[in-house]
Amino acid sequence: MTAATAVRLEGLTKTYGEGAIAQQVLKGVDLTLGAGSFTMLVGPSGSGKTTLLSILGCVLAPSTGRAFLFGEPIHGKRESQLPELRLSYIGFIFQGHNLLGSLSAEANVALPLELRGYSRRAAREEARAALEAVGLADKRDRSPEELSGGQRQRVAIARAVAGRPPLILADEPTASLDAENGMQVTQLLKRLCAERGHTALVVTHDNRIFHLADRIVRIEDGRLLDGDEP
Repeated sequence: MTAATAVRLEGLTKTYGEGAIAQQVLKGVDLTLGAGSFTMLVGPSGSGKTTLLSILGCVLAPSTGRAFLFGEPIHGKRESQLPELRLSYIGFIFQGHNLLGSLSAEANVALPLELRGYSRRAAREEARAALEAVGLADKRDRSPEELSGGQRQRVAIARAVAGRPPLILADEPTASLDAENGMQVTQLLKRLCAERGHTALVVTHDNRIFHLADRIVRIEDGRLLDGDEP
């Protein structure tokens, strides 16, 4: 494991259920992501993409195997330890943006920062900076219903990168957007990751954005068809 390694998975498996009803969803996954890389994870429905993303996001624990984020082991952690790891390492971007309708754009971005221990003032300052970075400084007081779909996803990107978490995980971030907006938000995410030093893993079916990836990793039936970097 080197300082330039963001993610390292070794023989990772995930099984749901026990005995006759057990279903193995991940089957010996080996994967290395270099720090600062912009990787896309692709594969058919049911291939294990969401489960893999959930393990990397410290939402699920693997059944067997080893997993490291920036050198820190996440396998073997107690379930109670996972939320702290999520707050420390991960920025999430969801397909449906998952913004709170009762909060302004600025408050949506600031809320996770306050959960990380930022003061209210510091969280608001960082939120404003992140919204400026995604071109929405003038929309910071707007509620999600006052924003277009593309603007809402930009707020979601701002929320993910605010506070500079080292790893950004995006689950189908363009699925609810038209081609133009999907391309724009992916280009924006890639630029921000490069400028701010984030590592990104983007789960997507959208072949319109494949060319923006530094690397494409394919998964099928719980196995990676392209795993470690060359």
